[in-house]
Amino acid sequence: MSEVEQIISELICRARAAQAVADGYDQERADELVAAAGWAILEPERNRELAQLAVQATGIGNVADKISKNHRKTLGLLRDLQGARSVGVISEDPDKGLVEIARPVGVVCAVTPSTNPAATPANKIINALKCRNAVVVAPSPKGWSTAERLVQFIHAQFDRIGAPRNLVQVLPHPISKQSTAELMRQCDLVVATGSGANVRAAYASGTPAFGVGAGNVAGIVDESADILAAAERIVRSKTFDNATSCSSENSIVVVAEVREALLAALAERGAVMLDAAQKQRLQSLMWPDTHLSPAVIGHSAQDIAKQMSLEAAQGQNIKVLMVEEDAQHGFGPQYPFSGEKLSPVLTVYTASDFADAKRIVRAIYAHLGAGHSVGLHSASDERALDLGLSLPVARVIHNQAHCIATGGSFDNGLPFSLSMGCGTWGKNNFSDNMNYQHYMNRTRVSRPIAPREASEAAIFGRFFERYGRA
Repeated sequence: MSEVEQIISELICRARAAQAVADGYDQERADELVAAAGWAILEPERNRELAQLAVQATGIGNVADKISKNHRKTLGLLRDLQGARSVGVISEDPDKGLVEIARPVGVVCAVTPSTNPAATPANKIINALKCRNAVVVAPSPKGWSTAERLVQFIHAQFDRIGAPRNLVQVLPHPISKQSTAELMRQCDLVVATGSGANVRAAYASGTPAFGVGAGNVAGIVDESADILAAAERIVRSKTFDNATSCSSENSIVVVAEVREALLAALAERGAVMLDAAQKQRLQSLMWPDTHLSPAVIGHSAQDIAKQMSLEAAQGQNIKVLMVEEDAQHGFGPQYPFSGEKLSPVLTVYTASDFADAKRIVRAIYAHLGAGHSVGLHSASDERALDLGLSLPVARVIHNQAHCIATGGSFDNGLPFSLSMGCGTWGKNNFSDNMNYQHYMNRTRVSRPIAPREASEAAIFGRFFERYGRA
């Protein structure tokens, strides 16, 4: 056994011993675990410390928005979990003679990204504890110190309630691909959020896994939209935490009839459209070797503008940098602005009408981002339904600030989550916002009921009437 295998084996052994204790908890005790882990990050001073450490360690995002994210995402998750049944009998159907029992999955490996080194681990830890699992966080190398501090806070809360500390652990420093892969192999369930490489490794680990797809959100603004409201939502979404969220818009597809009005409204809110030469300078800065540069990931538009020596950066509060892209051919690797940018850089496509806007979004997602979500700013409920019926997306976010809404919000009904399944479109095995139900096994007790055998006529009647019995 290698040194890494030995280290992970010992970590898993501790986790299994702690999980065996939690396996005997009732719902009230499981909910105490949830409250303890939630308060570990929600308490304002701890929240601020984690947010500051996250920005300091990763260089990504900004402290104020990370404080808001840690608070909103955790509080929203706790709201969703309040009263939810995750222990023992959780449903009964006397007509079918079925009783459903919630059971733990065991030890969860929680792979988390550097973009959200506190909020994402907290979300996964709380969901895992709700179902009486143990969890081991596998953070990104840059996010390790934040995750480790979060786990320290959780352990202090566990001490208060007399719960085993080893229910929540973090991979030891230094984080490596080898140690993360070994943890994936030895645990009972992998929940992976982050790079495509991490998700593919999770699926290839031989352990049951939930992984998320790539973000590259496009938003449509049609001719019926409230333009001022749409511009406010787009800028709010695109600037939150310096656009580190996978749910932040990367492209806006605007119907030609309202293009100038939208661009003017965006400009009033600090969005600057670059000319062709400036666009080329920005592209060279962002993709010096075809890979997105850390120099821009999670940085403010003002900082990026200064890096590219943008003249307008002096004395101007730039919030978003915009570039135009060809609506007929501007998609794919040769057009990097059609992809995910993880920064306040927004690509603008112009569509002739709503049907053309759908075509453009399809072309963007054929390159990157299929399965995740699409935004729509429109007065038409029918068009929102149309997108849900026709585009390869798991969510349609209608008249909302996209990155705030997609992972659940207090003013919509989506579950609070930082891990969005993208279905088979995004090479995922689920299309929900990941939630506590993904962290449990279900045992079903089946009892005999009166027979309900169907007749041939009931099953095939209409088919035979139309096509005969041949």
